[in-house]
Parts: sequence; C-alpha cells; structure tokens
Amino acid sequence: MDVEQARTRIAALQATGGNVSDTGELGRLWAALPTVRPESILGAWKGRGITAGHRVEALLTRANWYGKNFHSADDVEPLICQDEHGSLFSDSELAKGGASLWTVEFRGEATATMVYDGQPVLDHFKQVSADTLLGVMNGKNVLDEGRHFYFLLERTSEQVRSPD
Repeated sequence: MDVEQARTRIAALQATGGNVSDTGELGRLWAALPTVRPESILGAWKGRGITAGHRVEALLTRANWYGKNFHSADDVEPLICQDEHGSLFSDSELAKGGASLWTVEFRGEATATMVYDGQPVLDHFKQVSADTLLGVMNGKNVLDEGRHFYFLLERTSEQVRSPD
C-alpha cells in the first residue's frame, strides 16, 4: 500500500464513520503514512476510534471523549471530553495527569508521540494530511487480544474550558 492508497482508505473511513476490525489493515495504513514532528501537531484535535471492539473504545465512549489538546511539547491535555451540556473539558483524572510530546521510535520509525505523565501509555502519530493524524495507542496493558487501539485526530478550533 502506498501513501495515496492509505489516505484514500482513511478518507473513506472518515466519510462513512466506519470501524475496522482487521488490525492488519490498520497496520498497513500506518506503515504507508509519513512520520510527523511534535511541533507540527500543536493545537486542538477532535478524535474518534477506528479499531472496532477494542476495550479502549468502551472507556472513551463512557468518558464522552472528544479529542486532545497539544498546547506545547510540555503541555498536553490528553483526554478532552464533553460534559452533559456539550461543553469541553480536560479529564485529567481519567488521564492520570497531563502528557508531553516526544519523538519516539515505533515500528522502526521515529515519529511524534504523546507520553502520558501518570500511566505507561504512549500515543504514536502519523500524518494523513496537514489536518488529520492516524494514532495508535501503545504501552503496558494496552493490547486487547493482541490488538492495538487505532484512532483518528482532526484539527479543530473548539475551545476547552478550564477545570473548575
């Protein structure tokens, strides 16, 4: 699979809201995409899972996960959620703190990676387009029956309220 085929497939997933149960396909999409630098992904991102049936999906659904905010390499809000009124907030309790951005090698390539401060979890990113990232969650106890959790992030201008 080449980069254009991967981008076309990901665009189809975005258009249909589809999930993929074949993590082999997701791995091929991942392998075809270019790496990305931490400084190029700063900003607010809206997310959605694309790994059907992974246990992280249920956790994020219960939390009403919205996305992530990368303010700087050292200031990341890893879990932006929506409250019952639709307002966005950073759920630092569920995330076990904040996070930071690093360049980390994953599957033989160095790419932007969000490292959680309070738990052994890393989210690696590849660039689909200037405004879309493919992410894969990695770390201790993240695999579900041998499968990683994959997700998409799209740039957004939504504002997050400060925690009370």
